[in-house]
Amino acid sequence: MNLATIAPKEIMPGYHGKLVHTNNMTLVFWNVEKDAVVPEHHHVHEQIMHVIEGKFEFTLDGKTRIYGAGDIVPIASNLPHSGKAITPCRLMDVFSPAREEYR
Repeated sequence: MNLATIAPKEIMPGYHGKLVHTNNMTLVFWNVEKDAVVPEHHHVHEQIMHVIEGKFEFTLDGKTRIYGAGDIVPIASNLPHSGKAITPCRLMDVFSPAREEYR
């Protein structure tokens, strides 16, 4: 498998993800458009967000920070979170268990 050969899916407006699934996890490489928003939500999946490039405003459990290249954010199961791309961004998310709705 090579990332260049995976077709992106627009999972929500402005969030274009290249998805890799195993039985127990999902890995998503996102290209995010400037000003694209993820509304507050929560899910059973544990998640790790890695900012590869750009500035991303992220609210986790009511606390807002702006993250940049190299920042990593662990997100516990069912913890409310939301985000907004301050600039065009490249992000990587890891979810466990797998996000079946992203298949």
